Amino acid sequence: MELERFLEIRKVMCAENPLVTEGKMMRSPAIKYNGSVFAFLSRQHKMVFKLGKDYPDEVLGVPRSPFNPFKTKKPLAGWYELGFGHQEKWGAFAAKALEKIKSE
Repeated sequence: MELERFLEIRKVMCAENPLVTEGKMMRSPAIKYNGSVFAFLSRQHKMVFKLGKDYPDEVLGVPRSPFNPFKTKKPLAGWYELGFGHQEKWGAFAAKALEKIKSE
């Protein structure tokens, strides 16, 4: 279910913008803009978004959750994950991550 939802979002984003393409991040399916990943599906079946270090604590009505794929290191700075329980907001978060990467 998670993969299907992710692939649906990626397909729409790729169709809407020629600089948005399919990719990989940590061997997981990802969405890229101009060669840089801005969203992907983690092995824990959560969607992960690059929103930046200064993104507000609560976005689109959901508290942010830092993405930490490591056991002994700090979370990846500026990357946040959102579980399938909030999959209805994945598309909006992906759009925010795309806006962010376009502004870099």
